[in-house]
Amino acid sequence: MPNERQDRCVPKPVEYLSYHEPLGAVLGAISICCCLFSLLVFLIFIQNNQTPVVKANNLPLSYLLLGALILCFLCPHMFIGQPLWWTCLLRQAAFGTIFALCVSCILAKTITVLLAFRATRPSSKLKQWTGLKVPYCITIICSSLQLALCLAWLILAPPFHELNFRSSPRRVISECNEGSIVAFWLMLGYMGFLATVTLIVAFLARTLPDSFNEAKLITFSMLVFVSVWLSFIPAYLSTKGQHMVAVEVFAILASSAGMLSCIFLPKIYIVLLRPEMNTKEHIMGRREKVKEKRY
Repeated sequence: MPNERQDRCVPKPVEYLSYHEPLGAVLGAISICCCLFSLLVFLIFIQNNQTPVVKANNLPLSYLLLGALILCFLCPHMFIGQPLWWTCLLRQAAFGTIFALCVSCILAKTITVLLAFRATRPSSKLKQWTGLKVPYCITIICSSLQLALCLAWLILAPPFHELNFRSSPRRVISECNEGSIVAFWLMLGYMGFLATVTLIVAFLARTLPDSFNEAKLITFSMLVFVSVWLSFIPAYLSTKGQHMVAVEVFAILASSAGMLSCIFLPKIYIVLLRPEMNTKEHIMGRREKVKEKRY
């Protein structure tokens, strides 16, 4: 482009979400802090895995969910920095698959809680569905569908890096072309479908006894998740360049933090600050009180 005096040509500046800019640095720092906090929660769960509060909430799925959340908080680093061919190729597929795994774990935990209490009825035929196979099958099937969609996207119309000269006359935007916009929105749509189903199931299970029940916490986490991604759509469509990337990074961080805080922080509070509540007698006592109120 011409310089200010218009007597020679100068290169256009190349724009992307960089760690050297305040916005990129802040988002990157938040990502690292949230990842470390998730790891701390994971270690606390491992250290207290024999306590009633931790054991009562499907420990294997909790471990898997925490591991997936750690990966979720690392995903923004594939969006920040100079776009490369491999980050463009993998970032959306990795983000979509990991988030589908998170929501699948939460859906499996919710269905397990619902089945467990429905199976306690004398004439119930649901006892055969209360083992570990059902939540594992739900998690594997739901996350595998997203993985299959992302693999088809990468094979048929893979994303690629490009320099965008069209959006601005005075700068070049270094960005990732998604390859197939349809595949991108299908990936987000499937993630939203899983979150909506999880929200509905958790809402149905919210009245079960509090001591063994995560449904209320899951309901809040899915409300945060759905709200963030519904807000993401108009914001994403109305921005360009580094701000468009920043909107997606913020949505990833906000929805991941919502799942982590709503589901795990109440348990961490009891484990660390209220040990008198972390006993079998306290949990069973609360369960009996709930039954008395019902009858």
